[in-house]
Amino acid sequence: MAQPTTRIRRTSGFYILLCMFNGFAFARPFCQAIKVSLTGLSFKFESTRRLVGETKRGVRYMPDQGTMLRMGSINGYIFRTTLGAFLIVLVSLTAVIWVTQALRDIDIMTSQGQTILVFVGITGLIIPLLVLVIAPIALLIAVAHVLNKLSNDSEIIVMNAAGMSPWVLFRAFMAAALVVSLLVGAISAYFAPKGLRMLRDWLTEVRANVVSSIVQPGRFTPIENGVTIHIRERRPNGQLAGIFLDDRRNPNERITVLSENGELLDNDSGTYLVLQKGIVQRQETGQRDPAMVVFDRYAFDLSQFAGGAQSAKYSIRERYLWQLLFPDPKDPSYVEQPGQFRAELHDRLMAPLYPLAFVVIAYAYLGAPRTTRQSRTLSMLGAVGGVALLRLIGFASTVFGAAIPWVLALQYLTLAAAVGAGLYVIRRGLIIEPPAFISDWLAALTERLGRRFVAP
Repeated sequence: MAQPTTRIRRTSGFYILLCMFNGFAFARPFCQAIKVSLTGLSFKFESTRRLVGETKRGVRYMPDQGTMLRMGSINGYIFRTTLGAFLIVLVSLTAVIWVTQALRDIDIMTSQGQTILVFVGITGLIIPLLVLVIAPIALLIAVAHVLNKLSNDSEIIVMNAAGMSPWVLFRAFMAAALVVSLLVGAISAYFAPKGLRMLRDWLTEVRANVVSSIVQPGRFTPIENGVTIHIRERRPNGQLAGIFLDDRRNPNERITVLSENGELLDNDSGTYLVLQKGIVQRQETGQRDPAMVVFDRYAFDLSQFAGGAQSAKYSIRERYLWQLLFPDPKDPSYVEQPGQFRAELHDRLMAPLYPLAFVVIAYAYLGAPRTTRQSRTLSMLGAVGGVALLRLIGFASTVFGAAIPWVLALQYLTLAAAVGAGLYVIRRGLIIEPPAFISDWLAALTERLGRRFVAP
């Protein structure tokens, strides 16, 4: 009975210590099984099970089989908080960057005459690619936020003082990282290439639509080199008014058409601009006076400007993961750029590993217990610098690996070294801090700047 009693005492003492800090987020899940007696300094652990154990100094310990299962409350709390912060950061950053990217394609509405829904639909197809890039960064910010919050509330110190292993908290962060890693892997393998393919097809279709291109009232719209059209207004019944058409494709002749009214006619023969009550002016090279013809009805063929059906030729970024793993030996793109296929494949394979590595680096720098008087600024900068260096090496490996294949292995070696070093720090409970002279120099610099800019 000696060993179970010791284990019960240690576990109960840990719960009591947490419950002494009532304002802490971790205290509430453990205090549900504890009732504090106001008659003296005694704690009574109650359960629906039979009372087992010993009573000493007014304290009765009893093993609650369900209490050990509630140890998952810590992991659950951290998991939910981390994922919640991750989603907020991910949505915010993605929305901001999407707006900046979408403004580049604003000509879809202005020059192509498309609706706002088409514009949002087309530009929204780049969101999977943005999430692929932003998700690891958003996870890093979320982990740093949660760890900073736990440190400011002294919860990490309490758990460390109670004998809790750092792996308990680390498992919760790794569970969140695993979810993000699966998300990034799915987007990298299928959703990002699919979105880029749909974007290419949709933009090609919209920009090949001659009818939507020319129906822009009040603008001189070039529909081909040497052909410009202007429409004064478009009436509610679809009829066009005040039409000007200038055709300079023939270097020996310039044709200018003016018409009061017109309409677009689309049938099996093609697309035509049918003009009514106008004049055709032909100016031949070398002739001083143009030849003018008045007409009641004149049809201008627009089908010649519409691009026919073309076979889609997707770029390397628009290939699915399995197409990079098993490329077609006869694919012209693969024959011309085998190194680009190889570099893109390794970049896709590395994408799901970055969230895991970022969490390890962040926890190694920020997961150690610190008092509120100890600054975490340098640790935060160290975590950000380590993540940035790791991602920069990966980017450089992808760029130079297209021409130098062995460089692609550098990103794997760097990631393995970063993860191994981070796990070692976490296991040993080490605190990563800069040398004392750097800390003193930064503190002096901060104080000097504060006196210069804050003092009256």
